[in-house]
Amino acid sequence: MRKICVVEDESSLSEMIRLNLELEGYHVTVFSTGTKAQECFSGPISFDLIILDVMLPGHSGVDLCKQIRQKSQIPILFLSAKGTTSDRIEGLKAGGNDYLPKPFDLEELLLRVGVLILPGLDESEIIEANIGGFSVNFKTFEVVRQSTKESHSLSKKEVALIQLFITKNGEVISRAEILDKVWGKDQFPTTRTIDNYILNFRKIFEKDTKHPEYFHSIRGVGYKFTN
Repeated sequence: MRKICVVEDESSLSEMIRLNLELEGYHVTVFSTGTKAQECFSGPISFDLIILDVMLPGHSGVDLCKQIRQKSQIPILFLSAKGTTSDRIEGLKAGGNDYLPKPFDLEELLLRVGVLILPGLDESEIIEANIGGFSVNFKTFEVVRQSTKESHSLSKKEVALIQLFITKNGEVISRAEILDKVWGKDQFPTTRTIDNYILNFRKIFEKDTKHPEYFHSIRGVGYKFTN
């Protein structure tokens, strides 16, 4: 299920947005102040889209957008009563992907959300992600613990496998599908090869390798990644 964060201080509007997004099948988290959102965004960001009001108590939407862009390229949609050209330019320069002036038509909002959250994202398009307290950079093949900056290097296959898990977040993936998509039809590794990769991921990302939060084994089927 795709996850959307809505940062909006007008409670009636945020509730309307939340309800309609949930009816569309999204999981929605709402923050009513920039301060609360800033606290959330200071850690790992695991949303698929962030909807930001520009004028917020505590921290402005523009400031939050700049903070997010320091660590993530997650799509950001601005909502604002300030709808002049200069306001839109400011939001887009800060790193926003789209800008919708208030008042807006609900159907237009849902259409813009649908465009920003493209279904069936190809794993090759993912360039970074956050898993627990770690940042994963798929260009440099590095995993960095955010608290200590300790880093681990990944192999090309490990990167491809993590990208596949992220695109299938919350879904059970069979061993056959993993072998087909990561190793291809011309290579013939055993399913034990996948097990070894999962064990290594748990050593890096999990606090307790025997009770994983992210990389789960599904007996007789395959694996499930939850983030």
